[in-house]
Amino acid sequence: MSLLVVGLSHRSAPVSVLERASLNADAQVKLLQDTVAAEPAAEAAVLATCNRIELYADVDKFHAGVAELSTLLAQHSGVGLEELTPYLYVHYEDRAVHHLFSVACGLDSMVVGEGQILGQIKDSLARAQELNSAGRLLNDLFQQALRVGKRAHSETGIDRAGQSLVTFGLEQLAAGGDVETWARGKKALVIGAGSMSSLAAATLARAGVAEVVVANRTFDRAERLAQILAEGDDTDVLARAVPMESVPFELTRADVAVSCTGATGLVMTAESVAAAVEGRTAAPSAVADGTPAPDGEPGRTAATADGRGNLPATGLGAEDGCPLDLPAVQGTAGFSVLGEAAVAGMAAADLEQHAAWVDNGTVGGAQRAARPGTAGPLDPTPDADAIAALAATVAAVGRIPERRRPEPADEPPRPQPVLFLLDLAMPRDIDAAAHRLAGVRLVDIESLAEASAGAPMAADVDQVRRIVSDEVAAFGAALRAAHITPTVVALRTMAADVVASEIARLDGRLPGLDDKHRAEITQTVRRVVDKLLHAPTVRVKQLAAEPGGAGYADALRTLFDLDPETVAAVSRAEDSTEKDRGPA
Repeated sequence: MSLLVVGLSHRSAPVSVLERASLNADAQVKLLQDTVAAEPAAEAAVLATCNRIELYADVDKFHAGVAELSTLLAQHSGVGLEELTPYLYVHYEDRAVHHLFSVACGLDSMVVGEGQILGQIKDSLARAQELNSAGRLLNDLFQQALRVGKRAHSETGIDRAGQSLVTFGLEQLAAGGDVETWARGKKALVIGAGSMSSLAAATLARAGVAEVVVANRTFDRAERLAQILAEGDDTDVLARAVPMESVPFELTRADVAVSCTGATGLVMTAESVAAAVEGRTAAPSAVADGTPAPDGEPGRTAATADGRGNLPATGLGAEDGCPLDLPAVQGTAGFSVLGEAAVAGMAAADLEQHAAWVDNGTVGGAQRAARPGTAGPLDPTPDADAIAALAATVAAVGRIPERRRPEPADEPPRPQPVLFLLDLAMPRDIDAAAHRLAGVRLVDIESLAEASAGAPMAADVDQVRRIVSDEVAAFGAALRAAHITPTVVALRTMAADVVASEIARLDGRLPGLDDKHRAEITQTVRRVVDKLLHAPTVRVKQLAAEPGGAGYADALRTLFDLDPETVAAVSRAEDSTEKDRGPA
């Protein structure tokens, strides 16, 4: 059997895909059950966090295992296999061990060095043990991963390379300022009472917020968390619990809200957030990209040609036969007819065609009708001059790339945030449209991924990588040595049976042999057998522990004609003993 992992994470997939592929607790249980029921897999464990979904299995066939595990992940995540496949990664044997150990040390986390992943690995192992889907291989692997992770945090300064996702998220909310200075005196709302929410509540309390309100679907858990916060020795914070129905009201009085629930839908819509900040800022809580505010008031636009966010009116593009839909261009946020950004993404030929229509009065041979109130079809207008100038500019510089950002327009400054939102859930709890609300600063998993992409790596990371490499080599050697152990045990059992048989035959030939002599002969024969087997069995374990040593077990079985069923029985007995052990 061989270790195989198939998964996706923030490194391989966009947040939108991770969000859709997330697995709740029931889906994880069903995935484990279906995996061990599949033909290629004998053991299985699922590691599902806010930024990764990984399925570990002990398989007897690599290609069949990859196909089966990928299909099962797609089925239980609800994302089609064809869509999911480009984002999946596969690790096998030592590479799979290396991957899990790196994950346990925080090297593969969104925030390098964060330690919360250790608790998630422990939970993953406990779930697999509870469902009896973890056998000897996965028990050993996950327990060793926990030990490696603890070693990395105790022997190195990996903690200095990054913080928990909560701390990093709060730093982003503080916009690079000191978190304690930013948090002091604020009122906080924490939605959820799980491990991440509890960590957020404790972090906020230690940072100096004046109040923490905990909301959870199970009110008892919210009360328990609030009590822990209120009775904490290292904090002096007012803490209370509220039912989930009170979240809209509590949001109106909160300065910062952190949400991390297992909900499959939104916990906060953009409308509810807009209502919570209504009247708390000097500007209306309009969406900053030109879309209407949730209460129906017109929103702010990025372009402000008239100083109020509205583009100057023009008659061009409204007449029959005009080849350029200028009103549509003007209605695009961030564009101005007075600059080249007005035609971003348009080919020079399109503008030249429009210029010809304006200057010559013909489009495709058709004569343009005179505009009412003008001297004729060629009557120049300021708009026509602007379009002609734009056409000349584009003709000189070529096609303007479609993804080119417009030059900053005269955009009125956004008001300072009055409500700070941290969404640590996957799928997201808070509507992403809240990003555009005036007076709101939202940090979510996606923005955290962008912020941490260029984070500097501490020198301690190299030391952790060396620890991981050493531990992977040691685990592989132990695994290969353990692989031959049942064969060695079966060989010694066979030798003991041969000794017993020969002593019984000796008793038949020498019936008058007294007990003292019989015991001495028996002991002598056993010592001879043990000495003959000692050197070969010790050496074969050493050889089997080396890379490529898996074939020595087969050679031993062949040389001594060992019964495969006897070897398998030893393995089953060892696996049964291993399952009785708890997690490290």
